[in-house]
Amino acid sequence: MHDELTEVDIRKMQEELTHRRTVLRPQLIEDVQTARAFGDLSENFEYKCAKRDKNRNDSRIRYLENMIRTAKVISADSQEGLVGLFDRVELYNEKLDKTQTIRLVTTLRQDALKGLISKESPVGGAILGHRVGDRVLVEVSPELKFYMVIRSIEKGTDDESLEISAY
Repeated sequence: MHDELTEVDIRKMQEELTHRRTVLRPQLIEDVQTARAFGDLSENFEYKCAKRDKNRNDSRIRYLENMIRTAKVISADSQEGLVGLFDRVELYNEKLDKTQTIRLVTTLRQDALKGLISKESPVGGAILGHRVGDRVLVEVSPELKFYMVIRSIEKGTDDESLEISAY
């Protein structure tokens, strides 16, 4: 499976990858060597922490390399009047009788607590490409379905202000 990411997503991942390789990795290797010199490794908490941090960094490097290698680059452009990537959308949830505003983003930048919803999530997939006034069915699972009405669309751009998620 390929993640659909924008050129900005790829650039941000490459920047993080460069930082992790050239700045963090040498520092973490030095930390491991310093902690190792403290003596008995079986009871050396500093060594265990330094090793853990180095392994986490190495894991993140592998993750970023894989994401960049397998990504399918997509455009953030969308037609006027239709919900597209990076647009702010006001939605009315009929089941909860509640209005909410979300921003449609790539999976790499999603953060539901901040209203950043992935275009591949049930809500994102349901509203993508629809217009103001459209009533769309959101299917979370076969048992959980509800309707949402698109109240407004504010066109957005990939302004690079959104951070990529840690994992």
